[in-house]
Amino acid sequence: SDSLLFLCARRIVAHHPLPILPALPAHLYPILFQAAFLDGRPLVLRDLVTAWPFPVLNFQRLVGRRELLRDHPCKLCVQAVILAVVAQLRRELEEPGSDSSACRLRVLDVTGVPDDPAGRAPDGMSVWSGTVALAKACVEVSKHQREFQRRGSKRHKGRSGAATAAAAPQPPGVDVHADLFVNGTSYGILRDALQTAAAGPLRLKCREFQAEKLSLAGIVSLLESMDPSCVRRVDLRFRNLGLTGLSVILPHLSRFPELRSLKLQYSNVDVRRPTPESAIGIRCLAGQLGMLPSLRELNLGSSRLSGNLRQILCDLQAPLESLELAFCSLVPADLAFLSQSFHAPALKRLDLSGHDFSQGLLEPLRLLLEETSASLLHLDLMECRMADSHLDALLPTLRRCSRLRFLGLYGNSLSTAALKDLLQKTLELPDLHLVVYPFPVDCYKPEPPRRVPGSRRIYEEPMDGQLLAAATAEISQLLANSGRTDLVWTYNPYGHGALDYFSL
Repeated sequence: SDSLLFLCARRIVAHHPLPILPALPAHLYPILFQAAFLDGRPLVLRDLVTAWPFPVLNFQRLVGRRELLRDHPCKLCVQAVILAVVAQLRRELEEPGSDSSACRLRVLDVTGVPDDPAGRAPDGMSVWSGTVALAKACVEVSKHQREFQRRGSKRHKGRSGAATAAAAPQPPGVDVHADLFVNGTSYGILRDALQTAAAGPLRLKCREFQAEKLSLAGIVSLLESMDPSCVRRVDLRFRNLGLTGLSVILPHLSRFPELRSLKLQYSNVDVRRPTPESAIGIRCLAGQLGMLPSLRELNLGSSRLSGNLRQILCDLQAPLESLELAFCSLVPADLAFLSQSFHAPALKRLDLSGHDFSQGLLEPLRLLLEETSASLLHLDLMECRMADSHLDALLPTLRRCSRLRFLGLYGNSLSTAALKDLLQKTLELPDLHLVVYPFPVDCYKPEPPRRVPGSRRIYEEPMDGQLLAAATAEISQLLANSGRTDLVWTYNPYGHGALDYFSL
């Protein structure tokens, strides 16, 4: 429920302009900002930022939980804040040293604003559009600075006048901390913004960088233009880099001392058939990963690494806490290495989806889970061809994972009886709050799958809606009887936020 102070703030921000703003005590600005943002009052936000009495404005700290942000208008509010900062910097450029503004803002932190790439919210903002808006603002302010300096030089002709213009005090400017997403469409404006940031009044500082479908040269150019002190994650998904491309990019990541997360899924790395070239590439990859001392999360999803995991991870300086190896064609030796490595006791997140645990991988998996049981929070085993007998063999070990919060089993061939047994035997795990389970195999209709006429495609067996409803009701009843109101069981693999490494 809302506090009395917040309810009063909502009444105040419902009116624009704010008549009390000039005399407003500084400690009331944050609650008014929160109310204006959540109620979608961009004009009020503009006025608040123009007179912001603190050196830092942090969106997430002011507005609250990401879940709360997702339910409220965002795009116009974020744009209003950016435009207010741009307007303030333009005034400071044209009136250097003036005390006409009470604004003390020097750091704008918009990290953590939730992504809305599909436009689910009517006024939502994607990370891509936020990146473009910030980049355009940086370029605009830098352009205005150059024009102002040029006008000043023309007004003060002669050497002494030029020296006076050059020596004019420059405003301190504003650092903008943001998570950036770039593709081929937005590459140009982001490159310009980053390259002008160091000398400009509005300086873009990247915290998390995600790039899709950029050239090697484009990725390297952006990485080289970033302030190295702020970057904590680089995500280069859906880019067919291969070992050759990675060998070009990874050396540039050693500039980032705080880089903790590296995501390289769908990088088209395939070393299942060893060659002299692939052996050299693996040694190069291992050495470059070893040059990242703060690395704690690594995602190599959909790389074909069969038998090479030891060589790839051997040079890391510290144990990984999050390792995603979905659909990586791992063999028993890979899991055996991992269970004996210094990574196992430190792992909080482990994704081994897309492997066949119906064969020789089951025992190595059990041994690995034994070693990670004291630390593991998130375990993904989706689409792993597991049947009831395989789950039964893993259950004693799963029950020892006392800190487990998430268990993903979607896409496995498990029966309703096995799922009910799993539910009852994992109720003792106090932190477990989300289980994604598969459609029970006994809920499919018995007829064989149908082939599409004129195609090689085969339809999956049709689901029996009544049987699925009955199975779901049984599971729901077991949950209700358990008293675990915090525990969610769902067969929907989407629609729930995955645990991010930085929230573990």
